[in-house]
Amino acid sequence: MACSKIFSGDLPELLSEIIQYFRNDFSALHSCILVNRLWCRLAIPLLWEDPFSIPTGNSHFIRIFLRNLNDDDKKKLIEYKINIDLIPSNILFNYPNYIKCLNTWKIFHFIEKWIKSIKSKSSIKLDDDDQPSLNSLNSDKMKEISKIIYNSILKYENNIINLRTFEIILIRGIDHDYFNDILELLLQNRNLILNIKNLKLSFNGIINTNLIYDFLKFLYNNCKTISILYFHYKLNYDDFLILKYFSQLILSQQNLEKILFGFHIYDSIFLSLKNSNCSNTLKSIIFYNINFKNLTNFKQVFEHLNVLKSIHIIHCFSLNYDFIQQIININKPFKLTSLFMKEKFQFDDFQALLQISGDYLENIGLLTSNKSKFQLLEIIIKYCKNIKFFDLPGFDSQNIYLSIDLIKIFNNHLNYIIIDFDRLHILNHSNDEIIKLSSIILQELGQILPIKLEYLDLSLSINDDNLFELFLKNSQNTFIKKLLINNKIQSGIRSGIQSGIRSGIQSRIQSGIQSGIQSGNDNILFFIKEYIMKKKKINYFAFRIEDNSIEKSKDLFSMKDEVKIFESYDIKVQNYGDLKIQHYYSYIEEMY
Repeated sequence: MACSKIFSGDLPELLSEIIQYFRNDFSALHSCILVNRLWCRLAIPLLWEDPFSIPTGNSHFIRIFLRNLNDDDKKKLIEYKINIDLIPSNILFNYPNYIKCLNTWKIFHFIEKWIKSIKSKSSIKLDDDDQPSLNSLNSDKMKEISKIIYNSILKYENNIINLRTFEIILIRGIDHDYFNDILELLLQNRNLILNIKNLKLSFNGIINTNLIYDFLKFLYNNCKTISILYFHYKLNYDDFLILKYFSQLILSQQNLEKILFGFHIYDSIFLSLKNSNCSNTLKSIIFYNINFKNLTNFKQVFEHLNVLKSIHIIHCFSLNYDFIQQIININKPFKLTSLFMKEKFQFDDFQALLQISGDYLENIGLLTSNKSKFQLLEIIIKYCKNIKFFDLPGFDSQNIYLSIDLIKIFNNHLNYIIIDFDRLHILNHSNDEIIKLSSIILQELGQILPIKLEYLDLSLSINDDNLFELFLKNSQNTFIKKLLINNKIQSGIRSGIQSGIRSGIQSRIQSGIQSGIQSGNDNILFFIKEYIMKKKKINYFAFRIEDNSIEKSKDLFSMKDEVKIFESYDIKVQNYGDLKIQHYYSYIEEMY
């Protein structure tokens, strides 16, 4: 009875709360808009909160923004042979007003994609002398087209957009070309960003300093309720005025809860945490690719932060004796929650750090040389109790069993496991050794997995189908929300190569290789269907075959018929690269 009332619209408040649970499930939201008018009205705002991040990659929604073009802009598009009949004459909702999140780089990516798509459908018809200029995405014509579209998004008619998240990402030279226009529009339409909660400033290279000065001044004078702030920048020069404005931005905030410092940090910015209003609000600090030799005021800053719950160190440098001594001198607990190491750690320094912070450590990744991993793993087992995220990129005969022991010991806490052969590790080991180590993982891992995992990413060289079946049998009691398997083929194709060589016919060698690949991975996929898919042991799945010998890969996501089979069991197949955790700070951003 209650269910029928929800469908009929008699309980709109309850229905609204239910649909909120589908906020990040775009497929479900699309289904909701087809039920009836009420469901559509409740689902559309969620679909349009961040249209440039929808994983389907469909860029046709850009046409809606073009309704705002003035006559001059329309004439320019016509001159560039873009069919303006693509612009819808009527729309059911004022869609852009629902937008809460904007990322400047994603906007331009979607614009590029849309222009390419309408070009491929002959919506753009060029004269012969025009063809080369549009094929080059850096051409003046492409820039002009993109600028028109970009501007139409930010200055939409009757704009009442009230952004919650704004990310300025400048990676390529062309991103910098648009930056001036973006800032001018923002400064003309200040209400757009007046109430932002999440701000990311990511710069790479030289920027137009005058405009960025004005923008930063506007931010610290007007936007005082930012809760998440990212400084992620690699400048080609030391602009101390920008650093001063960054500090002013921190000082102006009244409710700052999380901050990320990426690539460059100076004492002047770091000390602003001590002097700011965030002593009773800041809960999380992320250091990403920072050289700690530039920071000498840890004690002053951390003793001022009264509610700090987590500290995350990702791929940082100079985690040495001087750094450890600063930590030791702090009179408050140093709540190191994440440690992903890129440089080699001295044994004594690592042990001293975990003696202080091991009780707080939840996420760890060892990107150091394999020679030191055994000792590091021993220290982790000795001093840590609550590891939830474990990433071991590469392993050898010395540390593989200790890694398995670690998974056993932290079984009650582990929720994310990544075991991966990195490319460097592959080059430094023989095919036989790589296959042997992968086989050990398949033999041992299934028996020790937790009952429930959020994420399991296995990037191995699977040469024995029977061992893979054994792994699946042993792990049948484990439910895995996101399962990723990357089969890095090494010598599993050796029989195919040898067959081609024995035939004496060079042209059959490649055929033998492909035959070996297909046969082995067909078996793997068959076992996955039998032991995982049919028993519904996962929610999301990604499977990739990566052939390092010929630098090629094949993804299950591209096999549409297979994808439909998995979907019939309510399992969503995604591209391996999309489902994989690519950046640790993205995981930390979501979890903390």
